[in-house]
Amino acid sequence: MQWLRLTALFISLGCLHYVHAEEQQPVVLIDKGVQSVTLHLQGKTYVIQRNQNPENTLTDLYTNTTVGTLQPFNLAPGVETIGELEVLDYLQRMQTDASIILVDTRPPIWFERLRIPGSVNVPMSTFNNELAAIEVLEKLFNVKTAANGELDFSQAKTIVAYCNGHYCGQTPAAVKTNPFSLLKLGYPPQKIKYYRGGMQDWTSVGLTTAGQDHF
Repeated sequence: MQWLRLTALFISLGCLHYVHAEEQQPVVLIDKGVQSVTLHLQGKTYVIQRNQNPENTLTDLYTNTTVGTLQPFNLAPGVETIGELEVLDYLQRMQTDASIILVDTRPPIWFERLRIPGSVNVPMSTFNNELAAIEVLEKLFNVKTAANGELDFSQAKTIVAYCNGHYCGQTPAAVKTNPFSLLKLGYPPQKIKYYRGGMQDWTSVGLTTAGQDHF
């Protein structure tokens, strides 16, 4: 019986040591004093944090550095380029502010695989067609069409748009270069925010994702 008690004690001490070692692992922070952000969006709850596993590696989806062409930092006059902390701020505000929308401009197959939580998919190809573009403006972005056919942007939502990253031209196409891009249709540039880092930056710092390949 004494042997059993000693064995139990050693096991207990071992467990305590293990827990203590776990507690000593460095905490990966999003911002000073912030380890995670809880969001309630689209009927779901997300806990956004940076991956706490020190052995974490980048997803294979964003390790290729030989694709695309680098995009300008300043996409267009009046369009603000933002980073991860600003995206998180907009996500927090979206919980109670319906005038903000996070838009993923990549094809649906990419959106389904991996995306920023809380985003909606509006592929850049939507803005190749006038009717499709205007339909999205009306249904998702709160743009009205007057009786004379003119678009009314007075109540338009603030769009936070992203795609694959610095090398990806899909958000720039949706915003300014496609035949019926947001800016060409008259969308107020100050209501467009460009997350240039996109999925490559989001995943490179280990931020929580949604989708089939989420981590």
